[in-house]
Amino acid sequence: MSKFKSKKEKDTPAISTASLPDIVFMLLFFFMVTTVMREVDLKVKLSSPEASEVKKLENKSLVSYVYIGAPLDEKKFGTTPRIQLNDAFASVEDIRPYIETKRSEVDEQLIPKLTTSLKVDVETEMGIVTDVKQELRKVNALKLNYSTRERLR
Repeated sequence: MSKFKSKKEKDTPAISTASLPDIVFMLLFFFMVTTVMREVDLKVKLSSPEASEVKKLENKSLVSYVYIGAPLDEKKFGTTPRIQLNDAFASVEDIRPYIETKRSEVDEQLIPKLTTSLKVDVETEMGIVTDVKQELRKVNALKLNYSTRERLR
């Protein structure tokens, strides 16, 4: 005669964690690809003016940005428009070393393609912008761009 086994309650099988590292690395790769790192922390208010004819810059690695606008921290820096180069406030006299540093970072053949982009707040008066342009002329940085946003029709 055969023996009959009693029916015991079967335990649920353990969840397989073999694919867990694959999922973690896939998520890590996704966030690494889609995340954009901010290059500069703005310390000035920047509301770009609108323009009807807008053209995108071709090679953004050859662009030096000069930000002009009222400081975000009005209690500490006042309300008069300031110049920001990289992550720090600067004066008009600091533009020459800034441009010369940018020129030294690129190959000699690419120097004529260097562009200086002025990102100026709408509310900024033209006096400080004119001073910046005069200083750029002195350092022979004549390829100039005004950053704007496209006007919605």
